Amino acid sequence: MPSPEQFIREQLEESCHVKHSFSPELLGQIAALARRITQAVEAGGKLILFGNGGSAADAQHIAAEFVVRLREHRRPIAAMALTVNTSVLTAAANDYGYEQVFSRQVEALARPGDVLIALSTSGASANVLLGAEAGRAKGAWVAALTGESGGGLRKRTDLLINVPSQDSQRIQEAHITIGHILCALVEQHLKAGAASA
Repeated sequence: MPSPEQFIREQLEESCHVKHSFSPELLGQIAALARRITQAVEAGGKLILFGNGGSAADAQHIAAEFVVRLREHRRPIAAMALTVNTSVLTAAANDYGYEQVFSRQVEALARPGDVLIALSTSGASANVLLGAEAGRAKGAWVAALTGESGGGLRKRTDLLINVPSQDSQRIQEAHITIGHILCALVEQHLKAGAASA
């Protein structure tokens, strides 16, 4: 059995390995999502994020970075996580079933030009799949952050960013890193646009 220090080192190395294994194609997909978010923001659209469990926390974390800021002082960006209103979540779950907790909100809030990001390590959560479907039906542009397989989200999104891992811990660690990168790229673009205006 490894010592606690050795276990910690192994965990850190595993996390780093997943991030270092991102392919050039995956890097390009992250850049494409950042461009799409930037276009939406500049056109007056918003960013909507949703997921379950740790992915719900990641959705809230990423939304907060966009609304407040990551590194740059800039105008706030309209972003929301669909897991923060417990009255809506519990009413939708009670009246329509837990599978509808995201789709019901997407139907109410999403508009053409908005960007939705569905987070699911498996890509198979029923409520996340239905939320993505509702987003496309509303004319929003839908991306997903998943694990290696992509699950059912592979066929329900405009862009799939599937982290090359099957370990939920490693996938979620990569998702929050991707979220920070997306926000930083959008901030850089907005700052460059403000400087040239």
